[in-house]
Order: sequence, then structure tokens, then C-alpha cells
Amino acid sequence: MRDGPRRAIIDIGSNSIRLVVYDGPLRAPAILFNEKVMAGLGRGLGETGILGAGPVKTALRALERFRALTIAMGATTTRTVATAAVRDARNGSEFLAKVAAIGLEVELLSGEEEATASGYGVISAMPEADGIVGDLGGGSLELVRIRGGEVCARVSLPLGVLRLAAVRASGRGALDRHVRKLLKKSGWVIEKNLPFYLVGGSWRALARLHMHLVMWPLPILHGYAMPSIAAARLVRVLAQIGRKRLKEIATIQSSRAPALVDAAALLAILVRSLESSALIVSAAGLREGLLFENLSPEQRSEDPLIAAARESGARQGRFAEHGDVLHEWIAPLFGHESTVDTRLRHTACLLGDVAWAANPDFRAERGLEIALHGNWVGIDARGRAMVAQALFTSFGGSGVAPVADVLASPVDLAMAARWGLAMRLGQRLSGGVVGPLNASQIGTDTASIWLKLDESGNGLYGEVVERRHRQLATSLGKIARLA
Repeated sequence: MRDGPRRAIIDIGSNSIRLVVYDGPLRAPAILFNEKVMAGLGRGLGETGILGAGPVKTALRALERFRALTIAMGATTTRTVATAAVRDARNGSEFLAKVAAIGLEVELLSGEEEATASGYGVISAMPEADGIVGDLGGGSLELVRIRGGEVCARVSLPLGVLRLAAVRASGRGALDRHVRKLLKKSGWVIEKNLPFYLVGGSWRALARLHMHLVMWPLPILHGYAMPSIAAARLVRVLAQIGRKRLKEIATIQSSRAPALVDAAALLAILVRSLESSALIVSAAGLREGLLFENLSPEQRSEDPLIAAARESGARQGRFAEHGDVLHEWIAPLFGHESTVDTRLRHTACLLGDVAWAANPDFRAERGLEIALHGNWVGIDARGRAMVAQALFTSFGGSGVAPVADVLASPVDLAMAARWGLAMRLGQRLSGGVVGPLNASQIGTDTASIWLKLDESGNGLYGEVVERRHRQLATSLGKIARLA
């Protein structure tokens, strides 16, 4: 099932060149294809002022392949952008002419445009984000102040990861002084105690290292949060750990390892300079921001988690409309929950039929996997755990879902299990279609969980439905009653 055009973005960065093809809902695009080539266009640019012949050859070969792939995949639109290295190189225009000869029209983004897109990328995946985005590329660092779904301030600084080693080589404390000088010169207004949102492959690799160090059980980068002191700790760890041992960490790409020391040093300096309150990883950045900028105000206002869950539920479930109706049907049982939890319950209901085609003995595990490891945005680790617990219970899992107990509190998971039991009842009563739900009501009073069936639904209350009704009522400390 496809909802919206297939869109491709080719990002010619200073370190890597990447093709990403997106499909699915406009507000919550799914990555259909993702390929990266580490061309290193910006390598040596600071010393020579030009793009090297070797990197240019590698880049052109990759771009020719990427163009062919976008055609083969039926991309409706292909947007090709170039950033700092091409922008700064004396032979940048010559390179762009060669790319044009391949058949790709390139937009050369200004530093401000690059920063704006990065900011909107984070907003697209974290609508409530309020803080500073730091997008570290090979040739530049973009700082963006985001608040209330808008980009409020932005600056592009020549602090790309390929430039840092030369600065640090000039002496102890040189990078610290250089960063502070650039911040002052840019006029960047420092607001203390704001979260710092990490964008860019080098900083994501640092987050994976931190996950490894703390033995974090959820291997999902987006939304991963670290205390601000983690930046200084990573500097110390990288000073002690050998490159061989670093390469043994399977989650860190070997191509990123050489830049980690410099990336960590820059992050630690920025955290001290900005007095950041926390570090939060965003899997979305410039490319997602370019897509988001093209949306209408109405499309931007959609909840990306709900949009993605609705599309996934419709694609993997049996009856597309059932999740929304199920959410409304069980709502009277959970009238005192927060708006945050209502949104999570809605997400669980939209995904409430995604495991129907799995082996019956593994449906609970399938639901757990989708919730914990799905490519969702707009949700944190607690939220993933609660949706996972709801699906695990709904699909017949017993007790606390594996891993979930590390990510959410027992109280949270108990509530999510009740969502799952209510969903399980609704699914069994209705057979997965909306008619029986529309012909029935469920509610609660001081002593019971009551179920009322219209005349057309009187025959639906069978033995299995009755058993699931009792299970739900027991979990809420009440009795099951037909009204």
C-alpha cells in the first residue's frame, strides 16, 4: 500500500554522498532505499582549496549509479543537493558541471539553507522539540534553534569533522578557543539549559558507542538520550580505547571510527559552551527537512507517529479502518490517562492487527518486535515499551514483555497491559471488522466492566469473548457484566 509519491533525495556532502528513496505517507515518509558512499569530497579542502581528483571520481561514479537507481525505482521526484565542500571549493562549479552532464540538476545549498533544512528535519521527527540542533557534517557544523515547530535562529560554522584535526594539531586547547571565537563572531545567542539534538553520522556513531558502554538494551538511535556529561566521558573513553577495540564494536561503522575522537572533542566543547541540559539523537536531519519544508501547514501539523502507525496498520493488517475505531471503542475505560498516554494507546490500536499473518505461536513476539524496533519517530523509549507491552499482551503474550521492563516503569507497563487486554477483547468480539464495534459499547462503573450489545450483535457474545471480558475486568479489579 502506497500513500503519496515516491521521492528521492541525493545528498552530496563533504564526507559522504547518499541516496535515500522515500515512500509512504507524506508526513511520515518511510525509507524505501538508502545507500551511502564515503567519497570524502572535503578531505584536504582546507589545505588545497579544491576538491581532489580521487574523491571527485568516486563521487561521480556514485552519482551515476544513484541516478540510474532513481529511474529504476520510479521516483516521482529526485532532488539533488550539495553542501559545504562543493560550496567552499574553488573548483566547485566545475564539479557541478560534471554532475549536470550525468543528468542531475544540483541545488547548491547556502549555509543558512542547510541549517534550516536540518532544523526542520528534527522538527519533522520530534514535533515538540525545544532546543538546539547541531548537525555535524564533513565540512560544516550547523547550529539551529528550534521551538514550537519553527526554526528560530541558525548559523553554519566551518567546523566539519574533516576540518577538526588540523585545528586540534595547532596545540592544546586550540579547538576550544577556535569554537568559542566562531560562536562569538557568528553572534550566536547562548541560551542555557536547553537540550542539544545530535544530527550527523559522526555524532550518531558516538551515541552508538555510549549505548555500548551503558549496555542499553534498545538498539534504536532516534530519540536516544544521554546526560550532557556523556560528551566529556566519551572524550576520555576514546583517549584510552584502541582503534582495534573500537572496530570490534559491531554497531559502529568502520568508516566513522577515524573521526570519532575529533567529533567527541567538538561535542564536549559545545556542551560546555552552550551549557546544554541533555543530548538527544535525531535520525532525521537535512534530507527529511527538505521533504518537510515542501509540506502544507495542514500536513506539517499531522502527528508523524499516528500517521506512520496508521499506514503500517493498514498495510499489514486485515481491515484498514479497524485501529481508529478500536481506539475509540476502548477509550471509556481509560478516561483518566494523560494525553501522552492516549496517543500511545491510539498507536497501539492502529498496530493492533499487524501480526495476524505470523505463526500463531509467535504473534506476541512479532508485535513486540514491531513496536520496539520499528522505524518510528515522535516516540521515546518509554513510549516504545508501552506500545510493545500493549501489542505483546493483545497478541496473547503472558506477563511483562521482554526488554520493556528496562524502558518503562511497572506502573506504565501494567497500564499498557490493560490496553492490550481491552484491544484483545475488541478484536475477538469484532473479528477485526468495524461493524460489531459500532454495534456495541464498553464502559466501567464502580464495580464492573460492562459490555452492551445492540440487537444486531446479540449473538456475538460467545465463550471466548466472555473469557476475554473477564480477563480485562479482573485486570482492572472489577467484574465482567453484560449491560
